[in-house]
Amino acid sequence: MDPVRVAIVDDHEAVRLGFAGVCQEFNFELMGSAPTVPELLTQIEGKDVEVVVTDLSLADGSLVSENVEQLVEAGPAVLIFSIADKPSLMRAALRAGATAIVPKSQPMAELAEAIRLAAKGVIINNPETSAMIDADLLFKEAKLSIREREVLSLYASGMSLKQVAYELQIKQSSAKEHIDRVRVKYARLGREAATKVDLFKRAVEDGILSGEML
Repeated sequence: MDPVRVAIVDDHEAVRLGFAGVCQEFNFELMGSAPTVPELLTQIEGKDVEVVVTDLSLADGSLVSENVEQLVEAGPAVLIFSIADKPSLMRAALRAGATAIVPKSQPMAELAEAIRLAAKGVIINNPETSAMIDADLLFKEAKLSIREREVLSLYASGMSLKQVAYELQIKQSSAKEHIDRVRVKYARLGREAATKVDLFKRAVEDGILSGEML
């Protein structure tokens, strides 16, 4: 059996070196290794790469959706190899054409198996990928206004309504009205946000917050 031709994009050198070891262990041919997508695309130009493994977030500030689209357009299947703690980015990656998501917490054997399946064009139904696909069907956007997103971001990350009002130079009553409208919008979609913790979860799910409270 011919070795699977693979490449990796990750801004951590240790991860790239570790992946090189995985390639040796599982008989993959490493065709490229780079910290950014543009650098990798230069490396693999003209090469028949079957699978590219990449992280959700890279240090160059690039968007995962754009990264995945560029890689898919170049030909290979794309696997997301990540901590997998940002649902909005995970859904964006799958929408852009990523084949599957493999958490970095999983054994390397699972990543290797996902690479083999992706190279064959097989649909990968691991828990992380399936959960994000299901979530994408269920999680409808709340269509918050710019001001509602600002208030939600500050309030859900730990500020009081009084602090939010001061930060945005609005009345405290106005800040409360914005939060009340946000709750109503989420409730209409079946995404309850009755508590401050619920609001924090909704904000993280929709990419309004990164997942770290103040």
